[in-house]
Amino acid sequence: MMRPKDNMLLIADPFLQDDHFKRSVIYLCSHNKLGSIGFALNKKFSHSLNQLIGGIDDFEIPVFVGGPVENDSIHFIHQYPQLIRGSQKISETIFWGGDFDCAKELILKEKLEYDKIKFFIGYSGWGAGQLNGELKEKSWLLSHSNDSIVFNCPSESVWKESILLMGPDYKEIINYPLDPQLN
Repeated sequence: MMRPKDNMLLIADPFLQDDHFKRSVIYLCSHNKLGSIGFALNKKFSHSLNQLIGGIDDFEIPVFVGGPVENDSIHFIHQYPQLIRGSQKISETIFWGGDFDCAKELILKEKLEYDKIKFFIGYSGWGAGQLNGELKEKSWLLSHSNDSIVFNCPSESVWKESILLMGPDYKEIINYPLDPQLN
């Protein structure tokens, strides 16, 4: 049985009815004995980055709802460790956070490709042992990740594409209705 770790995807069970996580795909950035932190890849926020912070008015960069925790904070993952100081390595190609002012300056200088950086408002978090409990309850499917799902997949396709990453045995799941009672 696969165990959660950094750089994995948590894919909401097709029948999970939680309003925050229904058909969500969470990119897991940190999983250890203290808890877990990740960001929902497929829940677009109603405002773009330039509407949330000042000084980048001409740059309409999408923002995603990372999760229900601290939804007054902005986070980001990226592929620019050489340009953004203080980044935390998640995988060989994906990094978390770093100096936000540095990222903002790179946006203004048009030094970033927007398919290599993703911004979130809030995050998804679990206390010690909580995520393992939810996995045992089968609230989540666990899958390996790839850069394409994290940065390049259209938000409306992320859940289905993440299921397909799990292999042919899971393909049927993508056609399950949101509410099995309506079937």
